[in-house]
Amino acid sequence: MLACGGSRISHQNLGSRFCSTGIFHLSSFTVKPPSSAAATVAAIVDNNSHNPRFHPRFVSSSSLQSKSPGDIPFPPVSFSQREDEHEKPSEALSSVAGGIVALGKFDALHIGHRELAIQASKVGTPYLLSFVGMAEVLGWDPRPPVVAQCDRERVLSSWAPYCGNVAPKEFQVQFMSVRHLSPRQFVEKLARELGVCGVVAGENYRFGYKAAGDASELVRLCDEFGMGAYIINSVMDRHQDARNMNRLDLKDRGQVSSTRVRQALAEGDMKYVSELLGRPHRLLLTIKDWESLTSTSSTQRMSAPRSSLLNLPPKDGFYENCSLLFGEQNAVTCRVSIDTSHIHLEMDRVDFCDNDYSQKSQVLGIEFGELKS
Repeated sequence: MLACGGSRISHQNLGSRFCSTGIFHLSSFTVKPPSSAAATVAAIVDNNSHNPRFHPRFVSSSSLQSKSPGDIPFPPVSFSQREDEHEKPSEALSSVAGGIVALGKFDALHIGHRELAIQASKVGTPYLLSFVGMAEVLGWDPRPPVVAQCDRERVLSSWAPYCGNVAPKEFQVQFMSVRHLSPRQFVEKLARELGVCGVVAGENYRFGYKAAGDASELVRLCDEFGMGAYIINSVMDRHQDARNMNRLDLKDRGQVSSTRVRQALAEGDMKYVSELLGRPHRLLLTIKDWESLTSTSSTQRMSAPRSSLLNLPPKDGFYENCSLLFGEQNAVTCRVSIDTSHIHLEMDRVDFCDNDYSQKSQVLGIEFGELKS
């Protein structure tokens, strides 16, 4: 069976997962072998049934709410790097060559983004393709990221148990370099410049200049350029009916999104934020000196200006049962207060006294408990 521009997938040891109809049944993920023209998706799985119903050129995961790493099936084969149908990838951009690239806006790195990486890992080496400089090019107002830039690798590493023990890597492309590309030119860039073997995208994904291309167009173009295209259902917010957070956004159909994460942070609902992210929200701040550190017989207190924050904090207020992460030290239980100008931390002296304050600049992490009313 051909895959990724002429490389072959072995049928050995497939057992019952390869049936006479030529379909791999991989629980929540279903792949149809490529035609002689291309490796293109050909099935969609009904989320409410164990029996897949097939429609041309699409594939979806089941509920897309991954329960645990052990519940995720993985195929015995993967697509290998193309060798003969496409031009040799550029040396400067070859780190994703042969990989399966997840497409999207990966601001919050939430559970929907994680699901894209999971599906990519089932057919190859997973990557996230991120665009750099969108705000500047499009004239958006600057805003802090949900995940600090220096913390993104840690988050992606935490996805490894869900992705066949492979941590997805992030590949960044300057948005200016692709902004004016038509949908066809964008897919051609993926295939010929980057050497990508396949792409994974959500059902609402738009791409190309002025978002002219949709998921169906992505599948068609990937077919043309010999790449696999895997379109998956959105991961839905289980609390969408109760919250109705974004009724004015026509793109919001109740799916988990970075916008929902930002809104939940603005409300200070840290339990809900954790559900959307699949992990506690971690706020990072840079401490340039320790002059603000004060002590009593039982507590340590510290304050830092909001300008020291590296990513988006939650709503102003007082948070109990938080965790302070200091380098490689064990987490320290603390209380956090955020106001319009500063963030204040208080922790038990016995828990914090062993830390080294000799370095002038250090990055601290805070994972939040519940907002006190």
